[in-house]
Amino acid sequence: MSIFELMKFSTEELIEGIRSGNKRLIAKAITLVESKKSEHRQQAEELLKQIMPFTGNSIRVGVTGVPGAGKSTFIENFGRMAIANGKKVAVLAIDPSSAINKGSILGDKTRMEELAKEENAFIRPSPSSGFLGGVANTTFETMMICEAAGYDFILIETVGVGQSEVLVADITDVFLFLKIIGGGDELQGIKRGIMEMVDVIFINKVEKENLQKAKNTRLELKRALDFIPPKEKDWKIPILLGSALHNEGLSDVFEKINEFISLKKKTTRFEEVRTQQAEKRFEYWVQEYILSMMKKSNAVEEAYIQHKKNASAMVSNPSTEAKLFVEKFLSKG
Repeated sequence: MSIFELMKFSTEELIEGIRSGNKRLIAKAITLVESKKSEHRQQAEELLKQIMPFTGNSIRVGVTGVPGAGKSTFIENFGRMAIANGKKVAVLAIDPSSAINKGSILGDKTRMEELAKEENAFIRPSPSSGFLGGVANTTFETMMICEAAGYDFILIETVGVGQSEVLVADITDVFLFLKIIGGGDELQGIKRGIMEMVDVIFINKVEKENLQKAKNTRLELKRALDFIPPKEKDWKIPILLGSALHNEGLSDVFEKINEFISLKKKTTRFEEVRTQQAEKRFEYWVQEYILSMMKKSNAVEEAYIQHKKNASAMVSNPSTEAKLFVEKFLSKG
């Protein structure tokens, strides 16, 4: 989308479009927020400021799992089921961008054709643009726009690699882990860190012929969870069996998600976690803006390039070079 196409919409028009559920204007507002162009930043900040009173009312669900776990199928059929239960559903599918040309596959929208046809569904494939862990750096802000548009469930699909799970867990209320039955050690490849973050586990692709294996996997997962301190008091992580493809077990997931949110809201935990998440976003953007403003100075830019070159050439430790660079300009006065 060109600068001209974005700038022809006023902030008021975009907000009105968001509030009325106009998918075309919701998409344009998200594109505005995703833009790194200085021409768009001021308008994007004003838009986010004005929609804040309308945010915070959704259930934010992170969905993770290794490639092949059936995340897209699960999200499509779970989303359709939620819509059938009177909910509006937004899907933020983060696509891994190419590290070479920053291109993105953006295939999730085509993989969720049936969900995309639903009036009460909105699907937004967002390129990660090389951001750490395959999570777009504006996913949180995109989520705010979807909340202001009245979506009850916001499903964020991770690419299932690296640090993406941590980053998605940091911006959602419920973290759902999709597991499939494999050969050998069922727990192989499951990082302890992921198990410490999950709130609900769904063993997917369960058929009659592998039902016993699925039950064995569930038993092994339960044993593994016994060695991990509980993330939330009074919540025992449910391990559910089913098939997203055949719409089996999805209503159980829906029920457990609502049960988990209700439990958190009975205490102060729900708001506490939301507050912590907002603080992390603040810290992230402080770092982004400081670096951006520092690099506007020619002297700072030259120093930045030199220290970066020293780090890449391993003249000294990269962390040491970063510290020297920051101290050079922020320790003055």
